[in-house]
Amino acid sequence: MLYFYPGPSKLYPQLREYLADAYDSGILSMNHRSTEFVNISKSVISLLKDKLDIPSDYTIFFVSSATESWEIIAQSLTKKGSMHIFNGAFGQKWGEYAHKIHQKATYLQFDLHENLLDKILDDGTQNSKESNNFDVVCLTQNETSNGTQIDNKTIKAITEKYNQCLIAVDVTSSMGGIELGWENADIWLASVQKCLGLPAGLGLLICSPKAIKQATNINENKYYNSLIFLHENMQKFQTNYTPNVLNIYLLKRVLEQIENIKIINKRIKNNAQNWYHFLQQYGFDLLVKNEELRSDTVIAVRGEEGFIRQIKDKAKEANIILGNGYGDWKNTTFRIANFPAITDEEIHFLKDFLIK
Repeated sequence: MLYFYPGPSKLYPQLREYLADAYDSGILSMNHRSTEFVNISKSVISLLKDKLDIPSDYTIFFVSSATESWEIIAQSLTKKGSMHIFNGAFGQKWGEYAHKIHQKATYLQFDLHENLLDKILDDGTQNSKESNNFDVVCLTQNETSNGTQIDNKTIKAITEKYNQCLIAVDVTSSMGGIELGWENADIWLASVQKCLGLPAGLGLLICSPKAIKQATNINENKYYNSLIFLHENMQKFQTNYTPNVLNIYLLKRVLEQIENIKIINKRIKNNAQNWYHFLQQYGFDLLVKNEELRSDTVIAVRGEEGFIRQIKDKAKEANIILGNGYGDWKNTTFRIANFPAITDEEIHFLKDFLIK
């Protein structure tokens, strides 16, 4: 079976070997306060910073998922309120989730085909009283529901405009696949079941010194996953609750095998360009019309409901799992993952299927 679902998606094939190694070495029974775990944790943090070019002074936390990171940001880093900028289902969900926690969420929604940079530069929020109502600006860099992305240039512009705020960026469908401008934001979050080619059940929360300082000033300590507790334990390369030790170990092994993000980024962007050219060449209708806004890692194809259903059903008969549509586009799109674990041979196989 070939998996082009945009998360959970294809696993690296080496995981079969890594899982056996974990079982044989006793990793599955490891105490998360032990020296052995601390050594694995140190190694993973070092590898993440090395392979993904994360700044040395940013702190990396192990959490259960990107969704838990939404919760931590709302609880531990939001004092006045949060502003959520989105054009799709996951960005909207983040805002709605934050509102349930602190009831102070502001929304700035933009259109699927709208250039966010133009909207931000034209928006007068920074100079209005409204801007005093939030201290965290939340972005979904890669909107998995519709196959759009926000580029590093736009994130930098947002950071410059809202320079008194923390900038939080969800990169669940892009971390490990494309280069990110880490220093353009204070908080980055993702889960590992997409570009990192791992099973679901582990999230990464990455915080700048500015974010840690804000967490310390707010000093929220009511929950098991309060950020100050996470930070206290990560100073010892530990977690405050029993983590997904297996997935942390598997992440270590995957990071050891993959190339630096600069090399991966070049391949993923080249594959994306080839995909978009191929789909247009063979008459498929792309959901995102503006090529500057198209995601490099999640490709959305639009069509009549019956046509979309037929393609997905026939693909499954050919042992190919395509991504369903999501949210407003649930029945009228299918999505194709363009993640690093997917090989050129698998891509060619899917293209041959689509031609037929």
